Amino acid sequence: MPELPEVETSRRGIEPHILNKKVSSVIIRQHKLRWPIPKSLPDKINDHKLTQIDRRGKYLLLNFARSGTVIIHLGMSGSLRICTPSTPVGKHDHIDFVFSNKKILRLTDPRKFGCVLWTKQAIEEHKLLSKLGPEPLTDEFDAAYLYAQSRKRSCSIKAFIMNSHVVVGVGNIYASESLFMAGINPNRKAGSISKPRCEKLVAAIKTILDAAIKQGGTTLRDFTRENGQPGYFAQQLQVYGRAGEACPECAKPIKLISQQNRSTFYCTQCQK
Repeated sequence: MPELPEVETSRRGIEPHILNKKVSSVIIRQHKLRWPIPKSLPDKINDHKLTQIDRRGKYLLLNFARSGTVIIHLGMSGSLRICTPSTPVGKHDHIDFVFSNKKILRLTDPRKFGCVLWTKQAIEEHKLLSKLGPEPLTDEFDAAYLYAQSRKRSCSIKAFIMNSHVVVGVGNIYASESLFMAGINPNRKAGSISKPRCEKLVAAIKTILDAAIKQGGTTLRDFTRENGQPGYFAQQLQVYGRAGEACPECAKPIKLISQQNRSTFYCTQCQK
């Protein structure tokens, strides 16, 4: 599933091509994604200028001044690419936003778990975004915040930091990598983590996510960047996907367990 770094990589990749350009047409080939694409969407944004491209958690926000916002989520396997009119249309290419400079923003989503929605309300009030936690790379997400939020929480620390109501964008891969960097066992109860260890964990989350964004996101089977090339952060994963391999710190075999039906990789020696 594309996570925060993949979505941020897409945002940065598409922005230079379509920002401050007018939409000349919208081609919807498949309305039935996770939620139906509004049939009125073309009428809402045709001939309107795209004035801002933001990201909130794993949602991309295409803002059209004084008009409204297109909300895009890539679901389990979606991706965005910049195309030209001559680019062949694939089986899973569900919607094209055609701009005045002849560039096309194309959403591909084989599993149809993504969404393309429209809203005129303040974006922070939208039901999909209003209860999201802070962005992990902002000052709002710090050790004091994480420590306060985790008190009396009995869920595992891994499940806790993956909760989008606590903090957005710490997906399964990045949670495993951050906990390894911080030296924290993913099975530990969130409420048992001390403030000094919260400081280490917050620093690790920021470091891991920042590195992933800079390198284009994690290479997953279903994810490619906006130009069709894969990300490269997977080359630097320390524990994720390395069950049975030697820990890079102590050489003890990396352990694989399941938490909430998600794979967790960690070192029983280095993570306490």
